[in-house]
Amino acid sequence: MEERQVPQVTITSDVGLEMQQDDTVDGKLSRKLSSSSISSTGSSTVESEDDLLSDSETKGIVDLEHLVDSVEAKPWWKLKTIVHWPFGATRRKLNWVQLAGHKGNFKAAEQGTILKKFSENEMQCFEKLKDDTMHPLVPFYYGTVEKDGESFLHMTDLLANFDLPNVMDCKMGVRTYLEDELVRARERPKPREDLYKKMVEVDNDGPTPQEHSQRGVTKPRYMQWRETMSSTHTLGFRIEGTKKSDGTCRTDFKRTQSKQDVIQVLKDFVEGNVSIIESYLSRLMEIRRTLQMSAFFKRHEVIGSSLLFIHDHTGKAQIWIIDFGKTTALPEGQMLKHNIPWQEGNREDGYLWGLENLIHTLECVSNEVSSEETCCSVTKENSQTTETDGQ
Repeated sequence: MEERQVPQVTITSDVGLEMQQDDTVDGKLSRKLSSSSISSTGSSTVESEDDLLSDSETKGIVDLEHLVDSVEAKPWWKLKTIVHWPFGATRRKLNWVQLAGHKGNFKAAEQGTILKKFSENEMQCFEKLKDDTMHPLVPFYYGTVEKDGESFLHMTDLLANFDLPNVMDCKMGVRTYLEDELVRARERPKPREDLYKKMVEVDNDGPTPQEHSQRGVTKPRYMQWRETMSSTHTLGFRIEGTKKSDGTCRTDFKRTQSKQDVIQVLKDFVEGNVSIIESYLSRLMEIRRTLQMSAFFKRHEVIGSSLLFIHDHTGKAQIWIIDFGKTTALPEGQMLKHNIPWQEGNREDGYLWGLENLIHTLECVSNEVSSEETCCSVTKENSQTTETDGQ
């Protein structure tokens, strides 16, 4: 049998990383890794997600391919920090779920990890979170890597330990745009047709008569309108998308606003499993306690961050805090309460208010499911009694 070639890692002082097909050590491929930490030129300013892609292009199930192959001659990884890599792994396909965000933001990495498109803001947050009480609530961060001229954050694949997982992305807070974005948008209040089309897709009566006639809405107007259409405005959180173990994927929640509508979505997601609901509630309460103690949380405006709900048929359930691309540090000495109304200038995000409402909403789900089970049980008993009487 032909000996399998496994790449050997050689640490050098050179900046960069190269795949060297010609260099071998005992019949094994050799490659050079940089031991340097390369600074990025990425901007910390994050454009609103509505500015880039239409909603229909940004969500869904994404096929990711492991880019680890010891035979094909391809450019190799450039490491910004030391990353342990299974160089002997072979190319394989896997499914990974991206319910929100921009398509192409993720790539597969070694088993159990994932690559996310680089964000200076998010990198800084992960570095700070290493020493914060929130650390156990977020994906484990390994560092940054480069591939094909692009930079990525290397982190834990939160779905790796689940069997055919059910996944839900729940965006937290009363707004998904930074105050700075609003200010910048007002400086250039140009009507935009792309934002007009997005508004009409959700609600044809959303634009004013003037906006209809000019077929354009300004970005500030669109950003604030969008929040009023969903439970972001009424409850301080909104469901971005769900993916069930049977492959069913839903992202049509832009007009899911009332508490009862959200309860129905959650009931469908957990499929009436009381044990899963209890696990989720326990985790949400743990998250609430931790956030109340977190120095990082008090000193950051947390915008566009999500809670990722995951459970499977084995009864395993977990919730993680994800997405820190718009999480911004406050000026020295300033802190947020996260549970008082937002007024422009106070930078409050309503995260804890939304979390309280989410906990209460899930408790309502638990009560409804329990009541339905009790009702079904009583109905069954009555049916059995009737059959006995008939005999």
